Amino acid sequence: MLASPPIVDVTDASFDTAVIEASRRRPVVVDFWAGWCAPCRTLGPILEDAVTCHGRITLAKLDVDANPMTAARFGIQGIPAVMGFRDGDVVSQFVGLQPRAQVERFLAMLAPAVAPPPLPADEASLRAALLAEPDGAAPRRALGALLFAAGRLEEADDVLAPARDDQVCDGLRARIEICRNGDPGLAALVRDGQGTAGLREMIAAIRGSDGPQRSRLRRVVIGAIEAQRHIDPGVEALRGELASALF
Repeated sequence: MLASPPIVDVTDASFDTAVIEASRRRPVVVDFWAGWCAPCRTLGPILEDAVTCHGRITLAKLDVDANPMTAARFGIQGIPAVMGFRDGDVVSQFVGLQPRAQVERFLAMLAPAVAPPPLPADEASLRAALLAEPDGAAPRRALGALLFAAGRLEEADDVLAPARDDQVCDGLRARIEICRNGDPGLAALVRDGQGTAGLREMIAAIRGSDGPQRSRLRRVVIGAIEAQRHIDPGVEALRGELASALF
């Protein structure tokens, strides 16, 4: 049986089947939009990419100008408007342009993402997993983190370097750079700081830093948020604190 496409266009005629009935099988997010609406044109690609990455939600796009009956039925007065349907009912919604992090939190509340299978915890198995999947971010991140925690900085950097564009790997490399070049206090912070409390200490340290050290701490925090956001969506709120510290 073919899987449902993650993104569909819906109309007044197809809404009940494509959204109401479909949401009894898997959650459906409806994007109420119009071509003349600039915020709609910005939010649309964010929604589409976030839904595709999530993998367990359908995105239904409805042009309110072409389908006024459905827009009136759900009391749409401002756009972009987004509604989450589950089991035939609206269970969540928001109006207006939202940042990617907020969209992802919205999706996570509508349908929690399925956790990926656990990675092995030992070095030999992680190296084997990376050898089998050299482009896979997860084993590279895990092996780099394990080597970093063991103080094997050169080996960790060698593992992480091929994934320069991965924010988690880049954040780990920034930790390595701080341990090599930073003061002992900051080195201890990036080695031992854990969870939200540790990230807040790093954000506080950014306020008192400048130049390369400031940039390295920013990379550490961004990488840590990216690593933890699927486990703890609330960590996304720290992006605002980071922006405040930087600007």
